[in-house]
Amino acid sequence: MAIDPKKHEMPTQAPEVRAHNFKEVALGYSAETAVAEAARCLNCKNQPCVQGCPVNVHIPEFIAKIKTGDFEGAYQEISLSSSLPAVCGRVCPQESQCESKCTLGIKFEPVGIGRLERFVADYHNENCKEAPVAPAPNGHRVAIVGSGPSGLTCAGDLAKKGYKVSVFEALHTAGGVLVYGIPEFRLPKAIVAKEVEGLKALGVDVEPNVVIGKTLTIDELFEEGYEAVFVGSGAGLPNFMNIPGEAYKGVYSANEFLTRSNLMKAYQDSPITPIMKGGKVAVVGGGNVAMDAARTALRLGAEHVYIVYRRSMEELPARKEEVEHAIEEGIDFQLLNNPVEILGYNNPENPRDPMNGFVTGMKCIKMELGEPDAKGRRRPMPIEGSEFVLDVDTVVMAIGTSPNPLIKATTKGLEVNNHGGIIVNENGLTSRENVYAGGDAVTGAATVISAMGAGKVAAKAIDEALSAK
Repeated sequence: MAIDPKKHEMPTQAPEVRAHNFKEVALGYSAETAVAEAARCLNCKNQPCVQGCPVNVHIPEFIAKIKTGDFEGAYQEISLSSSLPAVCGRVCPQESQCESKCTLGIKFEPVGIGRLERFVADYHNENCKEAPVAPAPNGHRVAIVGSGPSGLTCAGDLAKKGYKVSVFEALHTAGGVLVYGIPEFRLPKAIVAKEVEGLKALGVDVEPNVVIGKTLTIDELFEEGYEAVFVGSGAGLPNFMNIPGEAYKGVYSANEFLTRSNLMKAYQDSPITPIMKGGKVAVVGGGNVAMDAARTALRLGAEHVYIVYRRSMEELPARKEEVEHAIEEGIDFQLLNNPVEILGYNNPENPRDPMNGFVTGMKCIKMELGEPDAKGRRRPMPIEGSEFVLDVDTVVMAIGTSPNPLIKATTKGLEVNNHGGIIVNENGLTSRENVYAGGDAVTGAATVISAMGAGKVAAKAIDEALSAK
């Protein structure tokens, strides 16, 4: 039978509809489409796709089960390696990981591995009502700092081996960046909650509203009887450009902007936290977070939304799918432009004026690409005399984040690098005995799946260290 050269399309909400709601954009494969897409897999003996997956999901095996209609069996196959399949199937950059290694992709489009993973996870969540069974306890206790993808993965892997695991989360809802950073239209919060409930069924305790470094320190966790600690506190410290006007009202970090919308439901009619609604918005940056912020602003009722990025479309780091969706929804890409100042209304004679300090525009300068930088990307250079003003009243800075500094500040002997990332060895072990770390707390802002991979590595090392006692 001839192989279809193209992967089966993912059905989506129409752009003109979805731009005004927070419902999930991608609608998922039908069973018939999933089986047809699975039939494109060559079932290679050397399994290059698995090598491209940071958590080494058994990709050919789960796809083989889809071919025969054994969707639950496919889910169980994925679950051997991944604790968050419904999440990964939605937000992982498969095009640069597993699918980039797909042999079929040499000649045709690669197999839609991510779309199949999502289908299988959704099938399981819809049809399987049995909770996982907690294994017999092995007598060891482990503390996890942060309930993001690295922390949840580490917790899940250890819980399956009988460890008593407690996850400490600073916010009021578990999920880390999965709930405060990624919008509902890309990752419904009910899906994250379902994954967390599965971990709780395995015996994992999740304790919200606990800020490690404030409420408790890592040293106090050991005093309470925990034998190892995994730090997955993420990269929650936003970066700014340090240009004039960043202190004006109406300037957000992407972290704050998305947290207000995603976790605190600021898009509702009577929100408990304020956020912009309407007006013209500029989002500075070109990554996935910038796309999320721009598309969120649109759904919050913005009249016009700009993406301002200092390089060209070819250098844009966001996922191709997210960029395409943003363009379809009407986001205005102002490429090869860079902000130099945020303008605002300021009345020094009347500081109590309610409009004092609000954003009225953003001055930008046009850029051109020069020689490649250290990362191989062509360096953007300003064009003298090309300044112009973008008419906006809200600015969202989405130019990256740094690891949370609180853990380092309150933990003696914990070494960090120049960027604030916790230094670890190949097993995730830090400079402190029995303290491990992974995910964005180590690398700075990165992908969900790479954070999960770090959680798996640390869980394996913790198990080897504690089981030897």
